[in-house]
Amino acid sequence: MNMNLNDLNVTPPAVEIPKKQKIKKKSQEQPVLTMKDIPTPHVIKGKLDEYVIGQEKAKKVVSVAVYNHSKRAFLDGKAGQEEGNAENAEPDDVVIEKSNILMIGPTGSGKTYLVKTLARLLDVPLAIADATSLTEAGYIGDDIESVVSKLLAAADNDVERAQRGIIFIDEIDAVARQRGTGMGGRDVSGESVQQELLKLLEGSTVEVPVGSNQKNAMTPMATVNTDNILFICGGAFPDLEEIIKERLKKKSSMGFGSVLKDT
Repeated sequence: MNMNLNDLNVTPPAVEIPKKQKIKKKSQEQPVLTMKDIPTPHVIKGKLDEYVIGQEKAKKVVSVAVYNHSKRAFLDGKAGQEEGNAENAEPDDVVIEKSNILMIGPTGSGKTYLVKTLARLLDVPLAIADATSLTEAGYIGDDIESVVSKLLAAADNDVERAQRGIIFIDEIDAVARQRGTGMGGRDVSGESVQQELLKLLEGSTVEVPVGSNQKNAMTPMATVNTDNILFICGGAFPDLEEIIKERLKKKSSMGFGSVLKDT
């Protein structure tokens, strides 16, 4: 059998990156936003009234929180643009701290629907995650960074747009410290998730896979900053009232000798 050495120098075909793993690049300049473009709280609530019936207090609180979050993101972006031109930068002492939202209500009260309607009205990407499936990295289940990966996928792999999105974590009351695991086993779905989730809520920079929920050598990575991502957590907290009653029954005091009583 005769073998030609030229047959061994075959160039392998080029591997094309899947469309869902391609990071979207800026094709054109985005329009300059001003404070007038940010909808005010009463405008946001008026839009929510067209879709959500009832839950007046929740709609007011969410509208104000979203307005403050949008204003904070706008001021941060404006400050970043003025870093290169320090001579013309105006001194601004207004600092808006990052704020997130906690929604407490029974199942079927409309928490998820309110968040979906809000994201649709504001035209921002939305990622919905279930806290019951979150575990510490390296164990069975979804890790914390997979939540940000879902948001990046909802933004069509546009990092700039994803950094202005909303992440809704449902069943947040399931992320509680499991009793009886302090002496032996590791609590991979309770306290460990709390510690990792706190970093995202306060704002940090994370490396997330593009187009996949798992990290490997073949998956491209993207850097996402969570400083301007609005986190909304929801849960039923069925045992919250019982916990408060037990706390009030105990002989404890707060402040200068004040006594708490169950009224």
